[in-house]
Parts: sequence; C-alpha cells; structure tokens
Amino acid sequence: MNPDIAVPATSADLPPAVLHTRDARGVHSLVLNRPATFNALSEEMLAALQAALDAVALDASARIVVLSAQGKAFCAGHNLKEMRAQPELAYYQKLFAQCTRMMLAIQHLPVPVIAKVQALATAAGCQLVAQSDLAVAASQATFGVNGIDVGLFCATPSVPLVRNMPAKQAMEMLLTGEFITADEARARGLVNRVVPLDALDAEVEKMVQAILAKPREAVAMGKALFYKQRETGIEAAYQLAGQTMACNMVHPVAQEGVQAFIEKRKPQWPAPAA
Repeated sequence: MNPDIAVPATSADLPPAVLHTRDARGVHSLVLNRPATFNALSEEMLAALQAALDAVALDASARIVVLSAQGKAFCAGHNLKEMRAQPELAYYQKLFAQCTRMMLAIQHLPVPVIAKVQALATAAGCQLVAQSDLAVAASQATFGVNGIDVGLFCATPSVPLVRNMPAKQAMEMLLTGEFITADEARARGLVNRVVPLDALDAEVEKMVQAILAKPREAVAMGKALFYKQRETGIEAAYQLAGQTMACNMVHPVAQEGVQAFIEKRKPQWPAPAA
C-alpha cells in the first residue's frame, strides 16, 4: 500500500481506468491505466475491472485474458487516502466486498488470466497477481503485502497468497511487510516466469500461444476443476476430478485429440464459436 496515493479524479476527460481490447484470437487485454496513482485499486478501478471481467465472461469465444499496467507500478494496492476519507465500518465492508467480487471473477472466468507484471505489486496489487491463474514478471518487479507497515494486516491479500506459496514464507511477508524480488517470487510460486523487462511482452506471448494451441473446452473444464478440487478433501477431489475427466473425454475435442494421437497426426480442433 502507498499512503501517498491521491484520490483519482473523476472528471469526464480522464481516460478509462482500464483499457480493454480484444484481438481476433479471442485474447483480451486489460491494462490498468492510472499510472499517476500507481494503479491503486480505487472504487473506480475496481468497478472498471469488474466491468471488463464481466464482459469477458459474456464472450463465448474468449480464450485468454492478459492483465497488465501502465507506469512505474503494476498495482500499489488499495487507495489509502480514499479509504481514510470515509472512516466507517460499513464503507470498508462494502469496499472489501467489492474487491473480493472482482478477485473471484478472475477465478470464475472459464479462460486463463495471465498477470503481466512490469514493476511493483504490493498489498492488493500482490493479491491481484496471486489471484491470477498465471503470472510473468519483469526481473525488476517487486512484490509485497506491506499493509502491516501502517497497522493494517493484509487479510484479504493473504487469501490467494497462501494458496500460491508455502505458509511460513507467506506469513513472513505478511508480518514483516518486507518485499521480495521477482526471482524470489518465482522460487516461492507466486509467478511462473521472470524475464528482463524488454522481453516481457514476448514471454507472455509465448505463453498465450501455447494455451491457444489447446482446445478452449478442455482448458475451461481444467481450470474449473483445478480450483474446485483444491478446496476439498482428497476423496472428494478425486470424485470431482474423475467426473471432470469423464465429461472431458466424451467431448468432441478429446475424442479428436485421442484419435489424432492414435493416427499419429495433428488434431483438427473445431473452430471456436464466433
């Protein structure tokens, strides 16, 4: 969290808080676009992200979301000045519920969300990285959950954080507020890949192309199962996984893939719906 972040202006001449584009492949690009406030998760930013994620959810031919940011920070967490201006429990409960809805929308999407992290990701910004399905970071990026520095334990960021890295490593970050490097984040499981800043776009594109080569239906089934089984006991997890695999296997994409393997040819996946 950055205590010096100013409350963002709301005048009509400001550019969108989130730049949302889609290419012909079904790859959605969501770019946090408030560099002057280090892309803090203000009410405006949360609402813009929610609207963009909702739009992706309605796109039947969406394949991937790439989440990135403009400026010197990926995301500096919640806007503390905005929060301090309304010191009321009801307001804080509403704000954190709004943030939780947005974070869960990432998990509920049927397509993978890749965080492309070019710089600082702290507090709820680190949460945003942890909540994403995959993450690629520039070597200069740093990560922290330093709300404790201002007397505010990063409770909601801890939820995905402890689901990304070992408990004691997560607890150390939460209790000390200390930052870790991109390489440390990769070693702890917070990000998948680390590359120099000038190679970040290309590395994300490699990951995008690898996923696009797989059938959308199998990816969607797999993502849903991955998160659902993680929150259950092992017996229930196996039941869920077995049912998912059975449903996946009877789907035409799996039938074609297996037949192509038997015939030693490349599978001919059906074209995604327009």
